[in-house]
Amino acid sequence: MKILSVVIIAVLLMACGRDSDPFLIDNSRVGPLTKEITINQLDSIFKEDSIVRNISKNQFLNVVNNIEIFDRNGSPLLILEPVQQFDTTSTIGYIQILDPKFQTTKGLNIKSTFGDVVEKYAISRIENTLNSAVVFIDELNLYLTIDKKELPSSLRYDTDTRIISSQIPDNSKIKYFMISW
Repeated sequence: MKILSVVIIAVLLMACGRDSDPFLIDNSRVGPLTKEITINQLDSIFKEDSIVRNISKNQFLNVVNNIEIFDRNGSPLLILEPVQQFDTTSTIGYIQILDPKFQTTKGLNIKSTFGDVVEKYAISRIENTLNSAVVFIDELNLYLTIDKKELPSSLRYDTDTRIISSQIPDNSKIKYFMISW
């Protein structure tokens, strides 16, 4: 009975420690944000930080409602995009990580290199776009973009060629670090 009690207490302490990390990224949360959090809850979650709600039009005339989170010193932390634009009861669909303090349990963050990604996670797929290689890590609902300037010249101007991880140099920097829920 004592062993069972010790095990239960240890599990609870580990769970509390995990939840108390305000910068942890895993498959169901980014710091204090979870898949269930709605836009109208952000003011209470980030009460010590600054929230800027932007409404902009992109090049295809779509109106986008992004929410930027800055820490109390004015440093950017996150950019959030709701699932349903202009609906305060909507949950968050996409999160762009801007601050390297946000990291996975294996230490992956915006300052990591592609070599760090390959060493720590299984890559689900890589998509070749006009300006980037988009690297997907499904176990975390995460994707990263690597600027094509980081790739060998044979891959920079071709969107039809399939890019494989061995073609991306280990020292390639991450351009965008995104979570998709």
